[in-house]
Amino acid sequence: MASKGPISNFILEHYKHFNSAALVDAAQGYEKHLNDGKKMMVTLAGAMSTAELGRSFSEMIRQDKVQIISCTGANLEEDIMNLVAHSHYERVPNYRDLTPKEEYALLERGLNRVTDTCIPEEEAFRRLQQHIFKIWKDAEDNGERYFPHEFMYKMLLSGVLEEHYEIDPKNSWMLAAAKKNMPIIVPGWEDSTMGNIFASYVMKGELKASTMKSGIEYMTYLADYYTKNAGTEGIGFFQIGGGIAGDFPICVVPMLYQDMEMHDIPFWSYFCQISDSTTSYGSYSGAVPNEKITWGKLDIDTPKFIIESDATIVAPLIFAYLLGW
Repeated sequence: MASKGPISNFILEHYKHFNSAALVDAAQGYEKHLNDGKKMMVTLAGAMSTAELGRSFSEMIRQDKVQIISCTGANLEEDIMNLVAHSHYERVPNYRDLTPKEEYALLERGLNRVTDTCIPEEEAFRRLQQHIFKIWKDAEDNGERYFPHEFMYKMLLSGVLEEHYEIDPKNSWMLAAAKKNMPIIVPGWEDSTMGNIFASYVMKGELKASTMKSGIEYMTYLADYYTKNAGTEGIGFFQIGGGIAGDFPICVVPMLYQDMEMHDIPFWSYFCQISDSTTSYGSYSGAVPNEKITWGKLDIDTPKFIIESDATIVAPLIFAYLLGW
């Protein structure tokens, strides 16, 4: 094993029990999974891009510690928004104390709040809109169709945003992914700012809905990827948060096995979720890993980990361990 840096050594020395021990177990299981030559999917829920997860996740991408990503439409776009509008973001440490009038005042200033961080609408959303619309329109005029992440890749790789960069580009995970042409699954992309903007152009008759590839096409894209890359032992599944970013892609295995009747398809071969969801209310996001055995997603012997904690704290620490920091 390669030598570890001070963050990793601190974790190994002090994280001995409860959720901290689960963090170490999950990190070491992830590392073993990669060392055994297997691929890993990472899923991003919530607002992990606005939490600047790219500071560590981009290096995970560059060092081949992740091979495929599933994320919400929000995470897809918010990493790029942070790239081009970082200086216009505002932190609101006392967000718990805001009155409805104070919240409305933020809206009037064009600041959309995510917990303690406000995203500037004009500098973030609109700065991307002018460029992405042209890429959407050019594709449509040429009779071409792409996935949401492919359109974002085109925009990033074209260089049109470079003059607006406000952070070190090495901290943008989307830019790192674009340079590798990494496969990304974006279920429910319509539930995002860019998805809403695209829908508005469809309603105005300026774009056709069919120019954007759909969720069903994402599922078939993922099925093809899994079939070609799982081998006989399967792909790992590292889930940050809950929701559709995790629920959508994990279903590909039972779909292939049960609906396509591909009975030699392997289960997911590693599973870890960083979760704050409560188990006992019928929540898929809060389900303990063993429940996934009954759905044909995980096997009896699949390494399974659940870390009940804040993903903005846990994920960078696990990534630091995997990167040897």
